[in-house]
Amino acid sequence: MRGIKLHTFISSQRRTQTLAPNLAKELWRFSGIALLTFLASLLIDQFWVLLFIATLLIYLSWHVFNLARLSHRLASNKLLQHPYPSGLWRDLYEQIYILQIRKRKSKGKFTRFREVASALPDAVVILGQHGRIEWCNHRAQQMLGLYWPKSMGQPLTKLIKHPILDEYLARGKYHRSLEFPSPANKARMLSLRISRFGKHGDHHLLIARDITQIYHLNQTQQDFVANVSHELRTPLTVITGFLENMHYSQGVERRRWGRSIELMQSQASRMQGIINELLTLSRLLMTNQTQKPAPVFVSYLLASIVKEARMIGSASEHNITLAADPVVWLRGYSEELRSAFSNLIFNAIKHTPPRADIDIRWYTDDTGALLTVSDTGEGIATRHIPRLTERFYRIDPGRSRKSGGTGLGLAIVKYVLEHHNSELKIASKTGKGSTFSCHFPTEIVIIRDDSGNDTNADKPKH
Repeated sequence: MRGIKLHTFISSQRRTQTLAPNLAKELWRFSGIALLTFLASLLIDQFWVLLFIATLLIYLSWHVFNLARLSHRLASNKLLQHPYPSGLWRDLYEQIYILQIRKRKSKGKFTRFREVASALPDAVVILGQHGRIEWCNHRAQQMLGLYWPKSMGQPLTKLIKHPILDEYLARGKYHRSLEFPSPANKARMLSLRISRFGKHGDHHLLIARDITQIYHLNQTQQDFVANVSHELRTPLTVITGFLENMHYSQGVERRRWGRSIELMQSQASRMQGIINELLTLSRLLMTNQTQKPAPVFVSYLLASIVKEARMIGSASEHNITLAADPVVWLRGYSEELRSAFSNLIFNAIKHTPPRADIDIRWYTDDTGALLTVSDTGEGIATRHIPRLTERFYRIDPGRSRKSGGTGLGLAIVKYVLEHHNSELKIASKTGKGSTFSCHFPTEIVIIRDDSGNDTNADKPKH
C-alpha cells in the first residue's frame, strides 16, 4: 500500500513537471506536419485547403492509432507495458497503469475476503447505501434466502420481510444482536449482528448465526423454571398458612416450638421470595411483549418505592434521599420498571451497614435519562462487578442468605433495562460505596411540561 502511494506521488510530481514539455512536443509535431504539408502544397494550386486537410488527417491519424493501441491493450486485461507513446499519451498511459495496480490490489483483497467469508458457517452480507445488497456468501442463501448475484442491488428489507427486522434496521442501533426466525426455514432461529464500515459509515456488514439449539435450550430452561416455580407456589402457600396458624396459637405447643416455627416461617418467606423473583424473571425472558409501552411517571414511582422502603425496620437506620425531576417521564412498562427500581433501592438498604447514606437521583443529560442509586457502604471488589447481573451470583453467600438476598435482583434489573433498550452501569470501590446507574436512551424519554403536554427528549433538560 505504501508502494502505491509513493508511486502515485512520484508520478503526480513527474506529470506536473512534464506536462508543459509534452504539450510543447505536440505543438512541434503539429508544426512539423504543417510545414511538410506546406512544402508539398507549393506544387498545386489549392494550397490552403490542402494544407489544412492534410495536417488534420495526419495528426488525427496518429491519435487514432494510439487510441486503437490503447484499446487493444486494455481489452487484453493486462498491465500496460513500456514503451509508452510520447507526448500527452505518456501521461494517460501512466495514469491508467496506476489505476490498474490499485484495481488489482483491491480485487485481490476482495477475492481473499470472499474466500474467507464463504468458508464461514455464518451468513455474511455486505450492504451498501440505502441497505442494498452488494455481496453475500452461500450460507446467506440457506439461512436468509438471498441468492448471489441475483439479489445484488436489491434492498434487504424488500427480500426479507419481517417487522422486527424492519424496526431493528430503522432504529440504526446495532450494539445488541437481533433474534428472529430464518426467512428460509421458519424452524431455525437466527442471531443477527450488524457493524458499520466505510469512510462515512454508510456500508454495513451483516452476520447471521444459527442459534436454534441454544434458543430451544434457553426456552426449555425458562419453561422448567416457570413450571417448577408455579408447582412450588401452591404447597408453599399451604405450609406458610399452617405455620402462621401455629405461630398465633396458644398453649404448651406454642411455647415448645415457638423458635422452630419462627425459623420455618423465615425460610418459607425466603423461598416465597425466590419463587416470586423466578416467576418475574421468566416473564421478562419471554420474547413477546403483550402490552404496549405507555408513559410512566418515574418520579412518582420512585417516591412510592422510597416510602415503602422507609417503612422497613432496617431502612429506618439509613439516610435515604431522593431527588427526581418530575417532568422527566419514560415510555415503557410500569410494572417492570417498578420491579427494577425496587431491586436497586432495596439492595442498597440490605447490603449497606446502618447509618449509611443512600442517594437516589432521576435526571437527564445529553445521552438521555439516568437513574442513579448511590450508597456509602462497604463497596464491591472490582473482580465481582462483571458477574453481578448473573442469576444466583452472590459476593458473600452467607451474608446474602442472612439478609434475605436471592441473587436474582440484579438479573431482573438487567433484563428490564434490555426490554427498554437501556443498560446498567456499576461503579464501586471497596470501602467507598457503590453507584448503580440506569441509562435510558432519548427515544423513550418524555419531557412533560406543566400543562401536561409531551415533548421529545432529543434535547434533554437539566
